[in-house]
Amino acid sequence: MKTTLVKENEITRSWHLVDAADQPVGRVAVRVARLLRGKDKVTFAPHIDQGDFVVVINAAKAKLTGSKEAQKIYKHYTGYPSGLREFSAALIREKNPTRLIMQAVGGMLPKNKQGRQMIRRLRVYAGSEHPHEAQHPEPVQRG
Repeated sequence: MKTTLVKENEITRSWHLVDAADQPVGRVAVRVARLLRGKDKVTFAPHIDQGDFVVVINAAKAKLTGSKEAQKIYKHYTGYPSGLREFSAALIREKNPTRLIMQAVGGMLPKNKQGRQMIRRLRVYAGSEHPHEAQHPEPVQRG
């Protein structure tokens, strides 16, 4: 039996729409990471980037289970001495609710050049409006 690999010019990328309202952030992130990597395709190979574009809407309405809203800490280092900044998830949701989804998905992608290309195909919006109607994104079923 011979294994056939997809060539660069044979890759077709489609658009998907994920609604994050009233869903746990981790569950949404897993579904989005699978689509960005292309793991849902039968021709998946880990060394070939054949993932799709993903649009996530209602990121501000995504849930954090348990007491993570107050206890989960997001860290950022400014680059200066004693420049470590720590923010609670509630403060991050208030300032930039798209960061919750972006950071969760980014942690599930490869930490290399291929992962950086994948994260560029992710579009996250806090509300239900998005400017990608012309691409006709297919809604992804909850599950």
